Amino acid sequence: MEIEKGKTYKYLREKMEISQTVKDNLKNFTRIKKSILDALRENDMTVDQLTQKLNMPKHEVFYYLMTLVKYGFVETGAIDDMDEYFSYKLKK
Repeated sequence: MEIEKGKTYKYLREKMEISQTVKDNLKNFTRIKKSILDALRENDMTVDQLTQKLNMPKHEVFYYLMTLVKYGFVETGAIDDMDEYFSYKLKK
């Protein structure tokens, strides 16, 4: 088999199959990411506010939100008056 120079990714894509589970997980992550980012476009929100708006368990919202913070989509905003909760906002 002849491999073209600079086309390693093409060869690997043909040789290695991506499982359906991985594809489904990526679709789910993309859907949740979009919903969180859309909610934060409207207003800065805390984890509790996002939980109520998205109708998701708190631990899942927190997991995805921290992933978005890690990769630079979201940043920490101000802390509330009682010094309990941070708000989160889109990174500009």
